[in-house]
Amino acid sequence: MSSLEKDSLEKDSLKKELGQEKEGEGGGAAVRVRSLTRSFDGRAVIDDLQLDVPAGEFVALLGRSGCGKSTLLRVLAGLDREIEGEVLVPRRKAVAFQAPRLMPWKRVWRNVLLGLPGRPGRAVAERALKEVGLGHRIDAWPKTLSGGEAQRASLARALVREPDLLLLDEPFGALDALTRITAQQLVAELWQRRGCAVLLVTHDVEEALLLADRVLVMDGGVIAHQVRVDRDRPRDIADPLLAELRTELLDRLGVKAPEPAAVHKVA
Repeated sequence: MSSLEKDSLEKDSLKKELGQEKEGEGGGAAVRVRSLTRSFDGRAVIDDLQLDVPAGEFVALLGRSGCGKSTLLRVLAGLDREIEGEVLVPRRKAVAFQAPRLMPWKRVWRNVLLGLPGRPGRAVAERALKEVGLGHRIDAWPKTLSGGEAQRASLARALVREPDLLLLDEPFGALDALTRITAQQLVAELWQRRGCAVLLVTHDVEEALLLADRVLVMDGGVIAHQVRVDRDRPRDIADPLLAELRTELLDRLGVKAPEPAAVHKVA
């Protein structure tokens, strides 16, 4: 059997697994996608994709640039409706993007309330901002926030919607290394506290392994591979299991994992 035939059989097997994982459990899935196709200028970026995300699960989505990760997230968020297939998501959902997208002419607390139905008061924003560690910046102007603070404000804006599904599109991509670690820890804490389902789109394999219950690899317009991360949190990227999964995921992404540094013994 050729390698192409093996890859085809593996994708078919995975498609069946993903498609049947939550069958018969009624409302147990936060996301249910069947035969999703999204084309641009006649080219299918997403091609007959199947996906289930159970309620409360943290899922990370990896893939090469241009594979359709962000397109899938936009479809789930309801921002792209030019699709074929079935997409079922909770009514209460929220999105945080890589760019915080704060309105510079509104104070932070007013940015948090943007788009909320009704006339929510300042106290609603205050609670969300305190939850993300930004209670001391409630009245600040967005231009005075650091990159990490602006991203926290973006998360607060998502949390005030009390989402059953939180969609994160590379929210840490523009942060420096130390701020990124802090932001990752914050998201992990918020997810454990809130219990909502999370779909995180990222290019960072280590980030996916540290945060997610399940890591998916998107390729050829479908979910082509997945791994489960059976480790308690907080996690250590030096854990042998995580190191093994990292190598496996990098291989699926077409990246050769670096060889471990040689150890020289001194006589």
